[in-house]
Amino acid sequence: MATAAVSELHTHQKYERLIAAAQSLEALPTAVAHPCDETSLRGAVEAAEAGLIAPILIGPRDRIEAVAKAQRLDISRFELIDVPHSRAAADKAVEVVRAGRAELLMKGSLHSDELLGAVTKKDTGLRTGRRISHVFVMDVPTHPQTLFITDAAVNIAPDLVAKRDIVQNAIDLFVGLGLGRPKVAILSAVETVTPAIPSTIEAAALCKMADRGQITGGELDGPLAFDNAISPDAARIKGIKSSVAGQAQILVVPDLEAGNMLAKNLTFISNADAAGIVLGARVPVILTSRADNVRTRMASCAVAMLLAHNRRANAPIRA
Repeated sequence: MATAAVSELHTHQKYERLIAAAQSLEALPTAVAHPCDETSLRGAVEAAEAGLIAPILIGPRDRIEAVAKAQRLDISRFELIDVPHSRAAADKAVEVVRAGRAELLMKGSLHSDELLGAVTKKDTGLRTGRRISHVFVMDVPTHPQTLFITDAAVNIAPDLVAKRDIVQNAIDLFVGLGLGRPKVAILSAVETVTPAIPSTIEAAALCKMADRGQITGGELDGPLAFDNAISPDAARIKGIKSSVAGQAQILVVPDLEAGNMLAKNLTFISNADAAGIVLGARVPVILTSRADNVRTRMASCAVAMLLAHNRRANAPIRA
């Protein structure tokens, strides 16, 4: 019985459901920027074989072909656009999206800053009226729900205006995946508004912004400490009565440092997988890490695919 219980705890059924949902849809053309190592090229090829994306490979042709040959990866059926280096690959990938030839953008073996720098260029990028932000879609085997953690990768110390966009981006993603109306916890160290802890004041302000229609589509509560955001027992013991406390699905962290540590704690201590996606641009950006396993890469592609198809069927990103 113990062995069966451990095995059950270490399954990742939440990702499997997302991947299965995406595989029922048409694979979308995806500009893959600089897939010049085994991990990034294999990730694009395997996602294509799974029916999740239709890659357009962009980078130095000789390097991509050398990796494909060394790893026995068949890239003959994919378009390959030859550019000299990673920065040119980022710029060209954005150009391909702007031209309408791709509906998704995927990071290869270049630094995230290079790709996001091309995305956020004022005249030639993919900017909208919304702040760019990142969401980890986390499959935690020991937790019953998929957790959305934001922003743990892009905005270092966001102010209140930026946090409004961060929250709205995450809500739009949750809704776009067909998961319904999310419960959003604005995290801090404590659950009371405390002037000495600025994030508690911002949490209260964000909740009031939701009350006034400046943030829409989700139920917000905060400040909440991590325990009483996800544990019904912790919320009950603290006497917190809300529809979000103990049941949060989106966790909005105070800053990048807190979010990064939270996501990595869940990854390395709780055996969680963390699919990464950047929002707020004209198209979803699949932001994978070299440390990601195959399942996480597939889930990142599936999340982006589902969101892009939702935008096809409904309105584009809201301002």
